[in-house]
Amino acid sequence: MANGQWYPPEWPDRIRALADGTLTPVSPRRAATVLLLKDTESGPVVHMLRRRASMAFAGGAYAYPGGGVDPRDDDRLVRWAGPTRAWWAERLGVDEPGAQAIVCAAVRETYEEAGVLLAGPDADSVVGDTTGDDWEADRAALVARELSFAEFLDLRGLVLRSDLLGAWTRWITPEFEARRYDTWFFVAALPQGQRTRNASTEADRTVWIRPAEAAAGYDKGDLLMMPPTIATLRQLTPYASAAAALAAAPGRDMTPVMAGARLVDGEIVLSWPGHDEFTKHIPTAATNAEADVPTTAGPRARTTAETKGGSPA
Repeated sequence: MANGQWYPPEWPDRIRALADGTLTPVSPRRAATVLLLKDTESGPVVHMLRRRASMAFAGGAYAYPGGGVDPRDDDRLVRWAGPTRAWWAERLGVDEPGAQAIVCAAVRETYEEAGVLLAGPDADSVVGDTTGDDWEADRAALVARELSFAEFLDLRGLVLRSDLLGAWTRWITPEFEARRYDTWFFVAALPQGQRTRNASTEADRTVWIRPAEAAAGYDKGDLLMMPPTIATLRQLTPYASAAAALAAAPGRDMTPVMAGARLVDGEIVLSWPGHDEFTKHIPTAATNAEADVPTTAGPRARTTAETKGGSPA
């Protein structure tokens, strides 16, 4: 059975255009996403949302809370606790204002899309329940960009708890994609007293699910995901608790992963360095009409396993 890998149906045409020099890559926008974890009797579970089927990009695919950096995330120093901006700059491979913006984006987007806030009155505490009407008004103002995250923290008398985040991995959207993101993935544990909810206008469902269970759903073709999502789920499966995953984060390699494409013997070979399971062999003559998989999964493409005579992962 085919797995649940999603990629846009227009990629083959864009890859060909990039190869012949008629497509100029757009610059990727910085973004952050958070793998929010909590412990259960059967092990840690991760919070995921399903993008609405009506979404033009990755409709129906499962993902994590996240989004682009707000230009105001680095225009002033925010109230901050945990490792310094200089430490985060080295860890994330950017300058200090960039590090603040990326960490702010991770915390802000988790609050905007899941209602979970990694901040507290001081460096040793975290806010409790954030579901009241006054909290919702502030969250809506953040979403509408009527309120910057720094202003929100000042208004609430809170400090951002950067120590509650662990930088996990970094993926950059391929050069042939129309909308590109340079995305840092973080892990975090659900703070005590807080609860998630579907606060995103882009999602029609949210779930708490064991990483291994989600990966199995992808392998069966039941859960649609993009490569970074399933890759991070597989990376989480060895950890027996949220704390164990967070403890492992500082040792994670943050070298960016970006797909590349090349033309080989009448096929487009699409590959992600270090992630052979996502390699695709796409016939250059493929069209949506010829595809034998749903349009949301892109044109039919042979995986590395199929090329080698095995079954798809």
